Amino acid sequence: LLYRLCCCLAESQRQSEKMVGTRQRWNAPSALLAALVLLAAEPQNASAARKVKRVKAGTTYKTHDPVHIVVNKVGPFNNPTETYRYYSLPFCEAHHDVEDEEDQADHPKADEHRPGAIRHRQRLGESIVGDRRETSPYEITFKDNIEWRMLCKVTLDEDEIDKFKNAIHNSYFFEMFVEDLPMWGYIGDFENEDVVMGEVEGSKTYLFPHLHFKLGYNDGNMVSASVTTDAERKVDITNSKKATEVQFSYSVEWVWEKELPWKYRMTRYADSRFLPSSFEIHWLSIINSFVLVLLLTAFLTIILMRVLKNDFSRYMELDEETLEEEESGWKLIHGDVFRFPENSSLFCAAVGTGTQLIFATLFLLGLALSGLVSTTRRGSILAGMVVIYCLTSVIGGYVGTRLYLQMNGKAWVRCAILVGCLFPLPVVGIFMWVNTVALVHGSTSALPVGAVVTCTLLYVFLSFPLTVLGASLAKNYASKEFNAPTRTTKVAREIPTEVPWYRGRPFQMLIAGFLPFSAIYIELHYIFASMWGHQIYTLFGILLFAFILLVIVTSFITVALLYFQLAREDHQWWWVTFINGGMTGIFIYAYSFFYYFHRSGMSGWLQGSFYFGYMAVISFAFFLMLGSAGFHFSLAFVRHIYGRIKCD
Repeated sequence: LLYRLCCCLAESQRQSEKMVGTRQRWNAPSALLAALVLLAAEPQNASAARKVKRVKAGTTYKTHDPVHIVVNKVGPFNNPTETYRYYSLPFCEAHHDVEDEEDQADHPKADEHRPGAIRHRQRLGESIVGDRRETSPYEITFKDNIEWRMLCKVTLDEDEIDKFKNAIHNSYFFEMFVEDLPMWGYIGDFENEDVVMGEVEGSKTYLFPHLHFKLGYNDGNMVSASVTTDAERKVDITNSKKATEVQFSYSVEWVWEKELPWKYRMTRYADSRFLPSSFEIHWLSIINSFVLVLLLTAFLTIILMRVLKNDFSRYMELDEETLEEEESGWKLIHGDVFRFPENSSLFCAAVGTGTQLIFATLFLLGLALSGLVSTTRRGSILAGMVVIYCLTSVIGGYVGTRLYLQMNGKAWVRCAILVGCLFPLPVVGIFMWVNTVALVHGSTSALPVGAVVTCTLLYVFLSFPLTVLGASLAKNYASKEFNAPTRTTKVAREIPTEVPWYRGRPFQMLIAGFLPFSAIYIELHYIFASMWGHQIYTLFGILLFAFILLVIVTSFITVALLYFQLAREDHQWWWVTFINGGMTGIFIYAYSFFYYFHRSGMSGWLQGSFYFGYMAVISFAFFLMLGSAGFHFSLAFVRHIYGRIKCD
C-alpha cells in the first residue's frame, strides 16, 4: 500500500508538471490529496499488485478450461543452487495479439490474455529452495491441441542477445510448472565452440524460441507434463552486434494417460530424459549395505560378548589365588569411570541437541512415509524439518538439562540456553554468509524477507520457549540421581600414556568414522545426486531404513571402541564416545569435497558457498545425532558391565 501510495504521489507530481508546463514548487498537501484520489480511482491496479493464487494440484478440468503454465527460474544445469528469475532473461511477458497466417489453426482462444511476470503466492518450503514462481502468457486450454501458435515477436538488441548468449554458453536450463508437475528444458545450444577458448571463428550460438508442451491427463486431472524444444526452429544469435528478430512460439499436445493414476504422477520423472541417467535404484547396493551392517554388528556382538563373558568369569572368582593378584583391565578403574566430564554443560547440551535431531529426523521420515508430509511438493521436506525441529525442542531441553542435573550441575538455565543455541547459531552464521553471496549475485537462492521473518518467529516464539519448557520439566519432575553402580574416588587415577598407536585415540576415531561411513557410502552418492541435483527423491522408506542402520552400527562400533579404551585403563570416556560416534559426520563432510570436485560439474563462488556451507550444517547435524546415539549406548554399556561385578 505504501509503495502504491508513493507511486501515486509521483504520478500526481508528473501530471501537475505536465498541466502547468513548467517545474513549480511541489505542494505536499495537494499532492497527497491527488495521490489518494488516484489510489481510490484505480482499484484494478491494486488487484494487479497482489500475488496470484496458485492452482491447486489435483484440480479437475473440463474441456476448454484454461490451464496455466507457471514459470519458475533459470540457471546453469551443473549448478542447481545458482538460479535466477525466469524473466531475468528477455522472454515474452505478454501474448501477441495479431497472429501470422501460419497461425490459423482451429483452436480455442482465451477470453482475455493472461499477463506474465506476476508473482505467485509461495509456501515457506518453496521460498527456502529458491523458487520464484510467476505467471506466463501461454494460452492453453484443456484437451485442445495446438499445432503452432505465436507467443510474441520481438527484436533483440545487443544487450538482450548477450544475455541469451551468456545463458546458452553456461548451459542454462529453465523450469516451468503445471500445477505441481515440473518441466525442464534448455534455452539454446552452441556448435564448434572451443572448450578452453570459448567462442572461436566458425562457432555458432542458437536460441530455441519454440516450445512443445506434452500434457497428460486422466479423469480430468493433470498427471504428466513435459516440454521440449524444436531444433528446426532455432535462431542464430551468434552476432550480438546485429539486432535480431525472434519469433517465440509454442505448440501443445494432449495425451490420455489411462494407466497413470493421479497419485502416481511423480513416478514418470525417474525416466525423464532431462534428468541424469545415473539416478537409478540399485537394489543390489541396498542389500549389500544391509548385509555389511548385519555382519559387522553380529561380529562385534559375538566378539564383545565372548570377551565380556571371560572378564566376568575372571572378576567373579573370589578364591585366595585371585584375591592375591592385582586387579587389571577395566575393573581397575571402577572408582573413576563415573567421574563426570569437563565442560559438562556443553557436553549435556550437545547430547540433548543430538537427541532432539534424532527424534526430529525419525518423526519427519515417518510423516513422509505416511503421506502427511508431501514428498513431491517442492520444499515441503525442508519446511517440515524446520517446524518439526521447533516442536521437538522440548525433547532437547529435557534430555540435556536432565543429564546436566544428574551431573550435579547448578547452572541449569545456562545449559538450557546452550541447548537452544548449539545448532541454530552455526546455521544462522552460515545462512548469513550464503544469503549475502546470493543477494550479491541476484540469485533466487537468496531467502526472501518474509521467509526469514517466518523462520525467526518460529524460533523465537516456538523453538526457544519449548526448549526452556523442557528444561523446566527436567528441573521440577525428572530424577536428579545419577545412580552410578560404583562409587567415585576423590582422587582421579592416572591414565597410562604408553599405548600402541593402534590403541590410541586418533586411530580409534578414524575407525569409528570409517566403518559406519563404509556402510552408507554406496547409497550416499544417490542421496547427494538428489540433494544437489534435479532429481525428486521419493525413497523415504529406504532412507529411514538406512538411517536406522547407521545409528545401530555407529552405536555398536562406539561401544566396542569404548571397551578397548576401558581395558587400557583410560576412564575419560564421556567426550571420547561422543566424538567417536560423531566422526561419521566428519567423513560425510570429507566425502562432500570428493563429490564436488570428482562426481559433479558444479563450479563457481555462489554454488560453492551454498554447497560447502550447507553440507557443513548437515555434517554437523550428523555429528550431533550419531555422537548422542553413541553416548547413550555407551552409558548403558558402562552401567551394565560395572553393575555385574563386585567392587570393594
